Amino acid sequence: MEIKYTGRHFQVDDRVKAFADGKLSKLGKFLDEPLEIHLILERVKRCLLAELHVTHRHGVLDAKEESEQTFDAIQAVADKVEKQARRSRKKHNDKKRRVSRSETGDGFHWPVEVLEAASLTTGTGPKILKTGNLPIQPMTIDEAAQGLEQSKNEFYVFRDTTTDRVSVLYRRNDGNYGLIAPEF
Repeated sequence: MEIKYTGRHFQVDDRVKAFADGKLSKLGKFLDEPLEIHLILERVKRCLLAELHVTHRHGVLDAKEESEQTFDAIQAVADKVEKQARRSRKKHNDKKRRVSRSETGDGFHWPVEVLEAASLTTGTGPKILKTGNLPIQPMTIDEAAQGLEQSKNEFYVFRDTTTDRVSVLYRRNDGNYGLIAPEF
């Protein structure tokens, strides 16, 4: 993290640099390297104008604050940029999650429940033995047949690319395949 200081009608001394270093070091938690920080302190009449420019891998953050006290202006501008950095990081992480979610079958998952056979004959209701989620991926019937051959299940759920419907391909007892294509 590289910090540059510029003073306009203001002398940037070691005390101000140490205070600013402490406040700006928090930005390293939210932004990826390389980080370039430029703090401009300008005396305008009785007020101090603090201007902060942060360049990081995903963009640029800018903020300005004005205060009568030097440390108050630095604190305020650092807080503003930290808030922007948090928002930027959250936005970046959300975008990555959306992309990874869409790679696993366009985000479509159907729950699968395995029921105990004996629980269906009794009047108490079905007993669930195992639950899970199936990714629903777009493919042709031939690709689904290949997926069923490789699968250990007796069925394969997919989204048919020709009809854009969710379909189920299953193994019949005679060794052939059956296709269920529900209509809504």
